[in-house]
Amino acid sequence: MNRTPPTGLLSAPGEGAAPALPAVEAFAELDLPDRLLAALAAQGVTAPFPIQAATLPSALAGRDVLGRGRTGSGKTLAFGLALVARTAGPRAQPRRPRGLVLVPTRELAQQVTDALAPYARAVGSRLTTVVGGAPLSRQTYALRKGTDLVVATPGRLMDLVVRGDCLLDRVAVTVLDEADQMTDMGFTPQITELLDQVPAGGQRLLFSATLDRTVDRLVDRYLSDPVVHSVDPAAGAVATMEHHVLHVHADDKQAATAAIAARTGRVIMFLGTKDAVDRLTGELLACGVLAAALHGGRPQGQRTRALARFRSGQVPVLVATSIAARGIHVDGLDLVVNVDPPTDAKEYLHRSGRTARAGNPGSVVTLVTPNQRRSAARVMSEAGVQPRITRVRPGEAELNRITGARTPSGVPVLATEPPDPGRHGRPSRGPRPAAAPPHVPPARAS
Repeated sequence: MNRTPPTGLLSAPGEGAAPALPAVEAFAELDLPDRLLAALAAQGVTAPFPIQAATLPSALAGRDVLGRGRTGSGKTLAFGLALVARTAGPRAQPRRPRGLVLVPTRELAQQVTDALAPYARAVGSRLTTVVGGAPLSRQTYALRKGTDLVVATPGRLMDLVVRGDCLLDRVAVTVLDEADQMTDMGFTPQITELLDQVPAGGQRLLFSATLDRTVDRLVDRYLSDPVVHSVDPAAGAVATMEHHVLHVHADDKQAATAAIAARTGRVIMFLGTKDAVDRLTGELLACGVLAAALHGGRPQGQRTRALARFRSGQVPVLVATSIAARGIHVDGLDLVVNVDPPTDAKEYLHRSGRTARAGNPGSVVTLVTPNQRRSAARVMSEAGVQPRITRVRPGEAELNRITGARTPSGVPVLATEPPDPGRHGRPSRGPRPAAAPPHVPPARAS
């Protein structure tokens, strides 16, 4: 597939930083092994995205890099190609990887692994994913056998380091991907403890959608004279993204949500808690909409399958918490719905970043009940977003026009996902179905 990169890169060195190397217009201009260039062509990657064109010359030269930009700007290959190229060569010793990528969530770890696997294979490097919720024995075996590159969540990697199954004293290139999300999730102590074990002279590549005080401290402590590249971090500034606030009565919210979920095409629906995710998933299944739940309380196998089925289009609706869906990429996703409005601007921007990626169009819809209007307006203002505000009711033309909402069939569907294990090891019944499908009035003639 030919991928056309978006435009809009702003490049400026940070205060006191050495200037970056000039950006390139083609991968062939980079100091990449021929095998990596062939792998890029085989994957249909024909031209670098702006963040890749700007950061790769400096990263391949061994410079520390601070990349700042929203998800979907092409950051994975921006650090991934440099990581693979600079660690290619003699096989890593047992338990001593030479390249490390730290990410906030299991889903993002798998996504990064999948994206880098063709390039690691091209140069003969072994790649291992280290995350919680997966068999520890399998990860331990891969590390002891010897793996060149590790993509990990901080908690599980810390466990393996403490056990002596992974040693970081040979790591030459370290990447922190979605650094702001990792610090938001409380991983700063593990990150600093891990980075303290990586050789001080190694290369550091840090990528983050936003830079707050905690991320700044990581940059100051672990990056040496970094070159800085920025892609506009505000999702609200993305020209291809539309923002809508739909004012809805509390009594109409369930029916409006079900009607949006019944649209043609995929949609991610965000809620604030795991229980709310399970409850809405059950309600959608009960009214005839095939949906899958994604949150941290679900076994990793179920989370992986839910995301895979959503990506493939087998399940059109993914109901998720913000944390579980952070950083995930789904091609062609054109709608994100905040069923529960986010509590702050950073959460809004991260949720919004699931759509309008790589220059494609997308819409973000936030359902707001009367008692949520003031807080939602504050979040939008802090996010730099000026949404279109519309009063809607289920079945009315405006809701259908903005979201593609349709009347659900009302015929319950069965999720094919096996049930969750209960608290005491017994299977639970999974999401509770709604007592009755939500009533959605027919659309009025216009």
